Amino acid sequence: MQIEVWSDIVCPWCYIGKRRLERALAGFEHAEEVEVVWRSFQLDPGFPRGVSEPVLDSLAAKMNATPEQVRAMTGQVREVAAQEGLHYEFDGAVMVNTFDAHRLTHLAREQGLGGQAHERLMRAQLVEARDLGEVDTMVELAVEIGLDAAEARSVLTGDAYTAEVEDDIRTARALGATGVPFFVVDRAFGVSGAQPLEVFSSALEKAHAQRA
Repeated sequence: MQIEVWSDIVCPWCYIGKRRLERALAGFEHAEEVEVVWRSFQLDPGFPRGVSEPVLDSLAAKMNATPEQVRAMTGQVREVAAQEGLHYEFDGAVMVNTFDAHRLTHLAREQGLGGQAHERLMRAQLVEARDLGEVDTMVELAVEIGLDAAEARSVLTGDAYTAEVEDDIRTARALGATGVPFFVVDRAFGVSGAQPLEVFSSALEKAHAQRA
């Protein structure tokens, strides 16, 4: 059984959804038969590359909202995340274009480290408030998960895996995704959004029953 997960590294709901999927798999009798494949998506592809901007300012501008409204909204997300053991840091976080980060995850996936890459980059962005627009920071994180520093730097400063990221995004749209997280089980069952644990568990059971 294969679960494909489209997500964006700067997306707080994607990390929450990841934790809920992991909990569903932990309680799934046939979890050893499941392969999870992480795929790329960009929530804001138009955000300028090479720019790092405070997340709260970026959200206020994008939503035409006041700082107070943005703080209230992120406060609610922080509460939901805390229930999954995730302690988000929005105040010091910066928004970046995630295309290069996604290219790095494709290098990781090629080496069997796709899941580790998504976990580490989402934690760096959402919990640690690291600047993922800085090549040195990204190389450091790549080394932490087991990638070669020189190879990671070469990817980040070049254009390798551009086609792979673009193909992931096209496939998501072809499957009907308008946002992320977006989970697809065996290209037969879709779960859109960071749904409650029960929704993930039900999708796993239905997909396994169909295979059987």
